[in-house]
Amino acid sequence: MQAIRAEKLGRRFGDLDAVVDLNFTVAPGEIFGLVGPDGAGKTTTMRLLTGILRPTSGEAWVDGLHIAREAEPLKERIGYMSQRFGLYPDLTVMENLDFYADLYDVPREGRAARTERLLAFSNLTPFRRRRAGNLSGGMKQKLGLACALIHTPKVLFLDEPTNGVDPVSRRDFWRILDQLQAEGVTLFVSTSYMDEAERCGRIGLLHQGRLFACDTVAGVKGLMQGTLLSVTCPHPREVLARLRQAEPGTVTIFGDRLHVVVDDPDTGRQRIETLLEGVPGLEIEIIEPSLEDVFTSALPGGDA
Repeated sequence: MQAIRAEKLGRRFGDLDAVVDLNFTVAPGEIFGLVGPDGAGKTTTMRLLTGILRPTSGEAWVDGLHIAREAEPLKERIGYMSQRFGLYPDLTVMENLDFYADLYDVPREGRAARTERLLAFSNLTPFRRRRAGNLSGGMKQKLGLACALIHTPKVLFLDEPTNGVDPVSRRDFWRILDQLQAEGVTLFVSTSYMDEAERCGRIGLLHQGRLFACDTVAGVKGLMQGTLLSVTCPHPREVLARLRQAEPGTVTIFGDRLHVVVDDPDTGRQRIETLLEGVPGLEIEIIEPSLEDVFTSALPGGDA
């Protein structure tokens, strides 16, 4: 049995197709990443799968339960951490955990041991008496995760859990997720961070409510047509417009260099060298595409 299965899952809001004909599965114990820019439909998909929203078309099952017909029993088997997880700032770390334990009817017997384990698991033991409102952003996310785990869910949904969190806290948060996967928890994570997508076993690329691809990271990168050239020069922004006007492939800026997608690497290199003749320190090399390169070149309507 698949941990998650969606068949032609869709949701409309008036005239807006927020999610359209999603078909995918997630295996038990897998980290599956739903990847896309803001407005792609990630949160709507998450709310459908957790039974918060009813689909207007299609069906889905989570841990064998139908998301619409069995929405209430489903909530006992899943954990859901939304972008604005409902921590209570005036309550301490422990009081928040106790509140969610009561909310999920966690039995009193064994609750203390479970709570202590979650505190240690999320490195919050020293802060158990601190009010949630006084925690750092990263610590709030860890507390939100601990609250979502208090009833031992089999499938955990995390909607952009590290959005706005500093890089160190993001790294620590993903270490915790890796530990959860090792314990057999299925993780469904939405993110717009490409480095986080790289950590998932499989990913789905969501664009304007449609699933553009669903595969391993390597498989998704293989969707990119052509060859990717990295162009290094002293002032890349100054030559960006020139390249976009003259080069038929996708041209994007990545830090101090430009990425150019060409059909043929030799011909493409010659065109660029001719166009940028006289530019000092010009270097052109073939590189492997990143997921961000896929988004900016392979997705329909991508930024060219």
